[in-house]
Amino acid sequence: MATAKTSIKPPSRKEAANASGLSPVATEAQVRAPSIPDLIVRKLEEDIVLGRRHPRERLVEQDLCTDFDTHRGDVRLALFELEKMGIVERIPNRGAIVRDLKPREVAEIYDVREELEVMAVRILAFPVPEADLARLEAIQHEHSKAVDAGDLLAVFHSNVQFHRALFGLCGNTSLIETIEYLAQKVSGIRSYAHAKPEALNDSRRDHIAMIKALRNSHRDDLIKLTRRHLKPAVRAYVDAYRRRFGDVGSGA
Repeated sequence: MATAKTSIKPPSRKEAANASGLSPVATEAQVRAPSIPDLIVRKLEEDIVLGRRHPRERLVEQDLCTDFDTHRGDVRLALFELEKMGIVERIPNRGAIVRDLKPREVAEIYDVREELEVMAVRILAFPVPEADLARLEAIQHEHSKAVDAGDLLAVFHSNVQFHRALFGLCGNTSLIETIEYLAQKVSGIRSYAHAKPEALNDSRRDHIAMIKALRNSHRDDLIKLTRRHLKPAVRAYVDAYRRRFGDVGSGA
């Protein structure tokens, strides 16, 4: 079964630069580019996505200051950004918690995601340029390697890159931004969707079939795949949520 590393140590400046796509020989100014709040945001998002932090779990500012060897100002900026992303909730007199997405709310978000993503594949232009197909294939190669290795963190990042490249083909900036925002808002349910190795293989299979549909200009096939690809995550999250919190937590 795929597993994730549990260390909470934040990445080094060099690691952060490499994760951002900078060259290993980047200038010192480039290496300094990711701020401490940025690093905290990235690490907490990864922890939530990988299931290291759970719905309703408190994010205590002082504990985060200790974990990241920084001050409250950096932590508060990071929590504010995570709140904007929709994966952290700040409650008056209680502080910040990992957002508790109810099954009904998740289902509603996914209904909207499905229609927007289908819209994107309806309006993208065929034939797709070879350079764009090659880029998708390269990203999927990394995704497949991550699936085979059981590296859930690499699966997460390569999956985000794949869908960003795919929906980016539609050329509608507002649509692309909205799709990305909604995907980000429910990123915390990914650990439930990927709890079983077969789920990762199903995701890989869909990606490969999507590339084939793009290459062959088969729009109807691409639309069907887009709809199918979203379904397992909702089912997995709803089942896991009800096992953990019961039906009492299932409403809006």
